[in-house]
Amino acid sequence: MNVLVLGGYGAVGGHAVRLLRADGLSALAAGRDPARADVVLDLSDVDSFAAALDGVAAVVNCAGTEDIRLAEVCAGRGIPFLDISATSEYVHSLESVTGPVVLGVGLAPGLTTLLAADALSSHRSPVDIVIGLGSGEHHGAAATAWTYGLLGKHFLDPDGTPIRNFTRPQRFDVPRESGYKPAAALRADFADQHRLTREFGVPVRSYLRLDTRLATLGLGMLTRVPALQSLAPKRMPGSDKWVVLARSSNESSLWAAGRGQSLATAVVAAAAVRAAVLRQPTAPTWIHEILRIEDLRDTLRDNEITLGG
Repeated sequence: MNVLVLGGYGAVGGHAVRLLRADGLSALAAGRDPARADVVLDLSDVDSFAAALDGVAAVVNCAGTEDIRLAEVCAGRGIPFLDISATSEYVHSLESVTGPVVLGVGLAPGLTTLLAADALSSHRSPVDIVIGLGSGEHHGAAATAWTYGLLGKHFLDPDGTPIRNFTRPQRFDVPRESGYKPAAALRADFADQHRLTREFGVPVRSYLRLDTRLATLGLGMLTRVPALQSLAPKRMPGSDKWVVLARSSNESSLWAAGRGQSLATAVVAAAAVRAAVLRQPTAPTWIHEILRIEDLRDTLRDNEITLGG
């Protein structure tokens, strides 16, 4: 069984290929660089992409390309298309594709979705999702562009209020094991907060912080003057530690923490591939519909990711 990994030699894709191969699957790295790609592919050429799907059982999009036509081509042939994107508008468009599309297969959304869904299944009340990212990690260009792309933009809160990204700070306690100190986090438009709010009928809100107060403060300042984005560093001082947390209104929380968000994203994506191939979804499906957080406990531990709560 071949799994085609778009962007398969990038920050996330490289880990995904390695993990899938370690699990006994034939993972093919796709990209434009013939020196690094198993399948040389320009994703702007949809016909070329369609031709590369012969013999492919699943496609994982780690390339940062947000082109709904790629999902439509896969879905039209009954091939599961898994996407790690957190972009709300793009993810919402994927939910309308006719065929097997799996959404939220990364760290956030993905691991955050599983934590929040578990919290909601036991106590259906408002949930806050906190994403703490290491500002010192060397990310792929797409991840950095996504973060800065939120600057100055608005999204709708569950109560219908327009929210500007990286505003409305709120302080959250985080487990000491994560290496993070309690600090303020800022509202941010991660796609799973919208899906979970609709599905469970209670407000789910996402917050983002970086591992240093200065870096988080920088996002808060830049969002009010997005024209200064060109001055934002591609890499800021900090570590590669990350933490994600789902906190219910009764103050109970579930959390996970580790090092290297690209690796964590790939771990969740690889697990989602296995679940999708096993369950064979026929319509757009979120990760929590085919996986539970408990299903990942051993896999997370094997990759030095701590799960608690």
